[in-house]
Amino acid sequence: MINRPLWLALMASVLAFAPITVAAAQDANGSSAAMSADDDDDDDDDDDAVAGHADMLPPASELNMAPGSEMMPASALNADQIGLPPVSLSSQIITPLVIGSEDDPYAVSAKDFVLRAGQPYRWDIVSKGGVEYKWHAPDFFRNVWNNQIVIADREIHMDGSPAWLEFDAQGPITVQFQTVRPGRYDWYVEGLEDEGMKGTITIVP
Repeated sequence: MINRPLWLALMASVLAFAPITVAAAQDANGSSAAMSADDDDDDDDDDDAVAGHADMLPPASELNMAPGSEMMPASALNADQIGLPPVSLSSQIITPLVIGSEDDPYAVSAKDFVLRAGQPYRWDIVSKGGVEYKWHAPDFFRNVWNNQIVIADREIHMDGSPAWLEFDAQGPITVQFQTVRPGRYDWYVEGLEDEGMKGTITIVP
C-alpha cells in the first residue's frame, strides 16, 4: 500500500514542474515560429515580386504617355492616367534595363522609365555587352530610399546612395528601392552618352 504522504508529495512535485515544462515547450515552439517568420519576412517582397513576374512594369514607351508629356514637370503627371499599377506593399518588378549586346556594345533595351511615388520596386540592370560599363543615376539614387543591391545572391545594404554600378562582366545587378520624391532623373553610362547609352527615370505622384 502506497504511503499517502509520500504519494501526495510526489504528485505535488509533478504539478509544480509541469507549468515550467509546458511553458518551455511553448517558448521553444514560439521562438521557432518567430524565427521562421523572420526568415520568411526577409524575402517576402522578392517572392511576391517574382510571383507577379508576368505583370512587370513596362518602360515608358509602352505606357499611356500623352504626346509632349516628357516636357511636363513630373509632378504634373498622373500615375493612374499613365497606367501605372496602384501602390502596393510588395515590390513591383520593373522590366530589366539591358545595356549592350553581343552584336552591339552600345545597345540599350529601353531608355525611359516611369515609376509611381511611394512604391517599392525591384529592378535588374543587366550587362550583355563585352565592354566595361559604369551605370550612373546619381540624382535618382539620392531621391529614393535605397533598400539593397543584390549581385549573385549577395546583398549590399546601404545607409545612403551608391555612386555608380560597375559591370566588369556580363550579368545582372538588382537594385531594390522605394520611390520618394517626384521628379525626372537622368541615367547614363559613363563615357558612352554620345553613343545613346542614356535615358530618364521619372517618378510621378
